[in-house]
Amino acid sequence: MQVQGRRRKRKPVAEMNVVPYIDVMLVLLVIFMVTAPMLNQGVKVDLPQVASEVMPSDSNQQVLTLSVLADGTYFWNLGETVDTENQTDSAISLEEMASGVTKIISARPDTLVYIRGDREANYGLVVTAMATLQQAGVPNVGLITEAP
Repeated sequence: MQVQGRRRKRKPVAEMNVVPYIDVMLVLLVIFMVTAPMLNQGVKVDLPQVASEVMPSDSNQQVLTLSVLADGTYFWNLGETVDTENQTDSAISLEEMASGVTKIISARPDTLVYIRGDREANYGLVVTAMATLQQAGVPNVGLITEAP
């Protein structure tokens, strides 16, 4: 008796199956994408405390001292020296502060501008004030600190 339709014997496949390796690679890619943004957070920075000298000032220049309070309000003093005690004008919002400073800068473009940020003030408030001053036409902004 002869077997009809005898099957041919298959040769072994000599190709490597790469599908599991692609799966592992995609899992690793997702892990790196999730953990990469977290690597920059939580960096401890110790800022130096330095004693700075008084900046020389021209007696012909006008000085605008802008103070940023912790609650987000702004007040400023306009004079011939940096004055942290008196108050010429104040503003509740950033828009009011921008319009007031724009008027001062347009009257005297050589006005020196300094910012005093309250210790408890949000860093974003100070940076936003600096950006607003730059948009208002202030070319240089100085930051006022206290001696350690």
